[in-house]
Amino acid sequence: MSTNSSRVGQLLLQGSACISWKQDVEGAVYHLANCLLLLGFMGGSGVYGCFYLFGFLSAGYLCCVLWGWFSACGLDIVLWSFLLAVVCLLQLAHLVYRLREDTLPEEFDLLYKTLCLPLQVPLQTYKEIVHCCEEQVLTLATEQTYAVEGETPINRLSLLLSGRVRVSQDGQFLHYIFPYQFMDSPEWESLQPSEEGVFQVTLTAETSCSYIAWPRKSLHLLLTKERYISCLFSALLGYDISEKLYTLNDKLFAKFGMRFDIRLPSLYHVLGPTAADAELESEKGDEEVCEPAVSPPQATPTPLQQTPPCSPRPAAINFPAPPTRARLSRPDSGILASKIPLQSYSQVISRGQAPLAPTHTPEL
Repeated sequence: MSTNSSRVGQLLLQGSACISWKQDVEGAVYHLANCLLLLGFMGGSGVYGCFYLFGFLSAGYLCCVLWGWFSACGLDIVLWSFLLAVVCLLQLAHLVYRLREDTLPEEFDLLYKTLCLPLQVPLQTYKEIVHCCEEQVLTLATEQTYAVEGETPINRLSLLLSGRVRVSQDGQFLHYIFPYQFMDSPEWESLQPSEEGVFQVTLTAETSCSYIAWPRKSLHLLLTKERYISCLFSALLGYDISEKLYTLNDKLFAKFGMRFDIRLPSLYHVLGPTAADAELESEKGDEEVCEPAVSPPQATPTPLQQTPPCSPRPAAINFPAPPTRARLSRPDSGILASKIPLQSYSQVISRGQAPLAPTHTPEL
């Protein structure tokens, strides 16, 4: 160690081993090579940053090869520069191959940017989802049926890419399915993996449509194996079903054109009459029966012919009135269902009470 350190010290003290420096500078190729190498080492990260880095390094080392061959006349300079240039070119070829491998068809690339990229789904995870549907895009012609109620089995999950699909039941229109919505999400969620079933609605293409479909068994296997993909599909299917429910909610509206929420408990009044309705109708019927008996007589009767007037019903005397809560809800419902101006409805709102659902709504 002492001998080596003494030699290094002697070299530093003696100075440079060069006896005479060259008076002329190197040619333009040498300076161009160094400029390219400088630019190359300023590259960033990522795929495009690697393209920038290895692109400039390849050009810089090729210039070093030319400089070593024509100016420096050094075989070692030529060999090392050539070797480094080949390594950079091979790295560029590897990057191009990876990009071509990661490239998806146009439809799947647009689907990723629209549906999965906002949720920050990794591209590799998205490839597993696409691989499950075998990267096939299926089509539907105009007025072609995707599913028939009561006949088509539920054996797949489909996502609409383009076009518009009409959903109907018993010939009655329900709602539309638009691009990037699942075509059979309610059917998918209604069955367990081991169960089988058929569609309860009919799906018909109104325009030329394209869609992708995952086989039921393959997709269930993927969801069982990958928990992240299972959570992703659960969120997407839940959002899709809620959108369909709110689309159906748009079809339920009062006569004055105001929509109401299907989640309100007052929707029960739409589905059937309440006990208060039955009681009011029975009271009206009893009053109509008693009205002919209390009509004024045409002639003054004798004391023997005088008949006692119709006595009031015992129920009106002996039984107390119904609770105030039940009575308060009905006038509001009647106001909403009757054909009165909107000013009456504003009075109901001013009371601080939530409006009830109308008792009569247009059929879906």
